[in-house]
This record gives sequence, structure tokens and C-alpha cells, in this order.
Amino acid sequence: MIVSLHVAVGGAAGALVRSRPLALLLGPPLHVAGDHVPHEDIPDRSFEIGSGLVALGLLAGRRGPFDPAVLGGAAAAMPDLEHLVPWLRLRGEKLFHRGGGRHGVGISAEAQLLLAGAVVGLLLARRR
Repeated sequence: MIVSLHVAVGGAAGALVRSRPLALLLGPPLHVAGDHVPHEDIPDRSFEIGSGLVALGLLAGRRGPFDPAVLGGAAAAMPDLEHLVPWLRLRGEKLFHRGGGRHGVGISAEAQLLLAGAVVGLLLARRR
């Protein structure tokens, strides 16, 4: 699943549970579940990271940095950092991305971007 959709899904969960600790706890399992859905990835890593950061920044700017939606979005996207930062891995092994996920088939990258934009748009429109 692309980073911006991880942010959107985690943000939606955080908004629904309205609890900061619960939003933070739900993020990583939502990430793993999302990666098990068959999907395409965006080949441009810079665009993927940038779109996720923009989604998270928009949420934080509108709802405040400690809103459950923002924390849920950050927590759901956080496991992707192990792709970028090797010292986050456990004994050199990826903790969240074992088995490689379900890439190359399923939900297109374009559809994921559209869905992420729609969910983030709803979260921006509704403040608590």
C-alpha cells in the first residue's frame, strides 16, 4: 500500500476511535493489514514519501499535531521507515515487511492515490 493511503487509513481510524493511545496502537496493525491487500506501488520513492508527508502535514495543520487522526496516520505510515533506515530493523530483518507484501497486482497506485486524497479530504473537512 502506498504511504499516503497508510496515512489516510490510520488517520480515519484515529478519528473514529478519538483516543490518542488507541490511534497509536492501531497504526502498525493497520499498516500490516493494508500491505496484505494486493496492490501496486509507486516506483518513484521521492514522490511516495512526499505524498505521505504532505497528507500527514495537511492533517496536522488542520487538526493539530496531537489529534488522534494525525497520530493514527503517523503510526500507520511509520513501519515504512524500515525501508529507508536500516538500523530500525531487528537484527537486520524487516519487522513489518516480511514476505514482501502483495505487490504488482490488485489496487492500482492511481486508485490508491485517489482514495487517499478522498479520505484525507474528509478528515480535513471534519474537525472532531
